Amino acid sequence: MAKALIHEKEDNVGVLISDTKQGEEVEVFYIADKNPLTKVVSQDSIPLGHKIALRDIKQGEEVIKYGRIIGVATKDIKRGEHVHTHNLRSKRWSFPLRR
Repeated sequence: MAKALIHEKEDNVGVLISDTKQGEEVEVFYIADKNPLTKVVSQDSIPLGHKIALRDIKQGEEVIKYGRIIGVATKDIKRGEHVHTHNLRSKRWSFPLRR
């Protein structure tokens, strides 16, 4: 069984701490707790260190990781889907660069 971590209770994505295969059950742990908060079935094969959706996320909704907004969903994301550049626009570099 694969595992994922969250750092804040409001996170809507978890970070996988092992590779997962499509259809595999993933236990989701709050970083400060030994018992899983929830389980989610992976809809995709997702590599270690990547994000998995912990609930449905609507297009235009903010994606929260480590208690911080990291981006906006560019399309609807279903619970258990891989969350990455194909369905997420980063907010980390969305400010103008100084020249």
